[in-house]
Amino acid sequence: MRLVVAVTGASGAPLALRLLQNLSDHEVHLIISKNAWHVIKHELGEEVTFPCSFSYQDDDFSSPLASSSFLFDAMVVIPCSMKTLSAIAHGYADNLITRAAENALKLGKPLVLVPRETPLSLVDIENMKKAKEAGAIILPAMVAYYHKPRTVDEMTDFIVGKVLDVLGIEHKLYARWGEIKPLPS
Repeated sequence: MRLVVAVTGASGAPLALRLLQNLSDHEVHLIISKNAWHVIKHELGEEVTFPCSFSYQDDDFSSPLASSSFLFDAMVVIPCSMKTLSAIAHGYADNLITRAAENALKLGKPLVLVPRETPLSLVDIENMKKAKEAGAIILPAMVAYYHKPRTVDEMTDFIVGKVLDVLGIEHKLYARWGEIKPLPS
């Protein structure tokens, strides 16, 4: 698959890193916003690298991703800040992330938004509704407990696994319902 992955300034950089680690068999075009870099340094440190095939600055409108003639299979914004969600919901393509998302919606490609915010305001919820009505898939970074996660990494894997499920990419990041085994005593 040819995928576009965008990382914005919401907390959740480990989600983006884990997703990219699981997309190594795919062509990945990565965009990281300026605000995301501040969060990345805080959550993952200065030395982190994000595996991808191509990377772009969020202000690079000369990138092929800025054009709807650039064909890709799906786009994921992980984590998706409320600012980026609002821009996507309202068609405000002021950077490469929101422009690529607009292209995904125009072309009917899956656009997976992974908001990582709590609590949510009514405006946030309305923006999610508007983005959903435009064709986006809203996949909040909400953990589940039925698979009995014991570490933060297992909670991260659950959310990333759900993203991979939406993309139709096989994985073994979490145990599905019916595959759950009891915890050892």
